[in-house]
Amino acid sequence: MEKYLQGFLMGLAYVAPIGVQNLFVINSAITQKRSKALLIALIVIFFDVTLAFACFFGIGFLIDKLEWLKLIILLVGSIIIIYIGQGLLRSKSELKKNDNMDIPLLKAITSACVVTWFNPQAIIDGTMMLGAFRATLSSEAGIYFILGVTSASFCWFIGLSIFISLFSHKFNNKVLRIINIVCGIVIIFYGLKLLLNFYKMFIYYIY
Repeated sequence: MEKYLQGFLMGLAYVAPIGVQNLFVINSAITQKRSKALLIALIVIFFDVTLAFACFFGIGFLIDKLEWLKLIILLVGSIIIIYIGQGLLRSKSELKKNDNMDIPLLKAITSACVVTWFNPQAIIDGTMMLGAFRATLSSEAGIYFILGVTSASFCWFIGLSIFISLFSHKFNNKVLRIINIVCGIVIIFYGLKLLLNFYKMFIYYIY
């Protein structure tokens, strides 16, 4: 139970900071019907949990051993994140929650996958945080720990989606536009920062 709680707290620390995943869930909760917003949250949880398992059980080893793989993840991920950010800046969202506003399921799945598995910071942070714990835990303790992490992911994203959707009626088109602009700027800045990290690592790698 102790390792489960430890994993739960670590999981909250891992997913709670405002990042691309949270912004995606928040935006969905504002613009979509609650049922669709919860479905999107569940999809994000699925990809977040699979990434957590991958970081915990093996991807960290590959990244630590293969410097070029880390460079590729940083480069591709930063470009994708910048693209997502500029998409938010150009979007013209309206708060009309009807069937025509529903995000197609395939698009929701693709977007959730991109903001999770193509987010280099999530991969690197997950590897550093979860991979480091994996090295200190026995096999049995590791199972309880990762179950705690996955529980935290479920509680956080579902709770966030419900909370935002409950107050979504207080948002109008102007507020949503401001949110999109702010989120877009933050995400682009985030992507540029990752791109800078790639440049520094690349220079260090070739020299």
